[in-house]
Amino acid sequence: MIVGLIIACEVGFWVLLAAGLAARYLLRLRRTSVALLLCEPLLEVVLFVVTAVDLKGGADPDWKHGLAAVYIAFTLVMGHRTIRWVDAHVAHRFAGGPPPVRPPKYGTARAVHEWRTAGRWILASALAAGLLQAAIWYVGGDGDTGSLRQWQSRMVWLIGINVVIAVSYTVFPKRAPASALPAGDPQHVPDVLVRRTGKNEEQIR
Repeated sequence: MIVGLIIACEVGFWVLLAAGLAARYLLRLRRTSVALLLCEPLLEVVLFVVTAVDLKGGADPDWKHGLAAVYIAFTLVMGHRTIRWVDAHVAHRFAGGPPPVRPPKYGTARAVHEWRTAGRWILASALAAGLLQAAIWYVGGDGDTGSLRQWQSRMVWLIGINVVIAVSYTVFPKRAPASALPAGDPQHVPDVLVRRTGKNEEQIR
């Protein structure tokens, strides 16, 4: 039942999002759109309550309950950003809005973007670990909580992976190819030219 409810919540998320954006941009019903989008968090509330009731009823905690906690946490953290991303694209396509801002590709800007992305994943993982711990306490010492602790371990690994990715873009920033740089950019001067002439970039300019 829990897995089916998770699937229903995911389908419901996208159905409500599509209905809300259609009401806003096609039917020009802004208040209706807001009401539909505000219904999104109710899906997580329903899933949380059903999961808690299932555990309270004596169900052995297993991977399905852990998955429910992870889904709730990630939807709460990532859901708003997903709505904003889809809204920007729909507004551009159907309402003459500006093109969606693309994430930076190179240099410090890309590193900052990666840290912000990692921050969201870390927050979601930490929230999921907290919900899993709450479930462990809720079940008590008499229940088998091994599957819930396994999910917690996965969240720790996920946090570590995101930190490593963000650090890699900080320590080894991705540089733009010469063809993508303006002629006046210091990076536009090929390294081989600097080595051959023995001049630094300021002297070359």
